[in-house]
Amino acid sequence: MSPRKAAQDDLTKEAIITVARDLFVREGYSAASMRKIAVTLHCSHGAIYYHFKNKAQLFYEIIEADFQKLNQVLESVLAEPAETNEQKLYNILYRYIQFGLTHQKHYELMFLIRDDDVKSYLQEGPNKSYLHFAQAINSLTEKQLSIKEIWSIYLSMHGFVTHYCKSETAFEEVKELASSHVNFLIKAIR
Repeated sequence: MSPRKAAQDDLTKEAIITVARDLFVREGYSAASMRKIAVTLHCSHGAIYYHFKNKAQLFYEIIEADFQKLNQVLESVLAEPAETNEQKLYNILYRYIQFGLTHQKHYELMFLIRDDDVKSYLQEGPNKSYLHFAQAINSLTEKQLSIKEIWSIYLSMHGFVTHYCKSETAFEEVKELASSHVNFLIKAIR
């Protein structure tokens, strides 16, 4: 049996997604191709089409899975007991930053890719996540926040994550700074 055939037999959607995510981040959506993914996986590009109809479907599945992970983080924080709403609010903001810096390649595809071919894929996921985030924030604050205030909080966290993603800084390296940033944001909305 040839090495190429053996690789095809073991090819999983997860393996394809892992390689594709790296390639999309490194080269952008347009430059990445099913053939390049196949070369990295040492299989035929036809083997990838067995799992995904086309590159757009592959990209969409990656983005959907990543937004589900982010939404699960928010849901788990909301489900966790906390002594106060302020503590829960802190946990939501802090864990958002932790998610972004722990899953940097995911975050880049979710929020930072600038390719016209995939803009339509990048509307629904972020909008749903932001709406969920906004509702959670609004339910946990004592005063009614405006849409602009919630958006400013979100942008501040996004900016924090983006800044450290660009330098590939791990969350562990800036977790104290993340905590300070979150406390600053909470003070601003009291």
